[in-house]
Amino acid sequence: MTTTAEPSSTDPDAQDLAREPREAAPAGSGSRSSQLEREGEVAADFLESLLDIADLDGDLEVDVEGDRAAVSIVDSEDGSVPQRLVGSEASVLEALQELARLAVQAQTGERSRLILDVAGYRADRRRTLAQTAVGAIDEVSKTGEPQALPPMTAFERKVVHDEVLRAGLRSESEGEDPRRHVVVFPTST
Repeated sequence: MTTTAEPSSTDPDAQDLAREPREAAPAGSGSRSSQLEREGEVAADFLESLLDIADLDGDLEVDVEGDRAAVSIVDSEDGSVPQRLVGSEASVLEALQELARLAVQAQTGERSRLILDVAGYRADRRRTLAQTAVGAIDEVSKTGEPQALPPMTAFERKVVHDEVLRAGLRSESEGEDPRRHVVVFPTST
């Protein structure tokens, strides 16, 4: 099981993610961890059916990362995961994630915050975003001037906010989707 840091930025998206249900599981339903594992299994079953219908290769891995179920579609012995499951700017990945969340909600009656990765896209994107954040942090530290980054999804903004927080600087999300972006600010004195 992988653990992630708590969001503590001023980004409303990250705050919404942090405020979503974490309370104790209802009596008789098992631990929160087992609920998340069940969410992952339900989502994996749904996604496996979709892959079978579309006759696409890929194996499914289920995990719990922090307070979220995590499902990954990875290469199988039969072949590689088609990149079209990621799509342009991860549009297909985001749609598959939302469908998987809806499948979990339909079966469990609970809203899911499940995260889906396809062919390591999110893991690679996280590394790239961390590098982008470090570049902005260096620039802000050097110049003392705020640095605006390009528009990003909520997932991408959270990765950047976490890096900025670790560096001891401040960041905020500005704008409206799909142009919502992160601005990195110098430390205030």
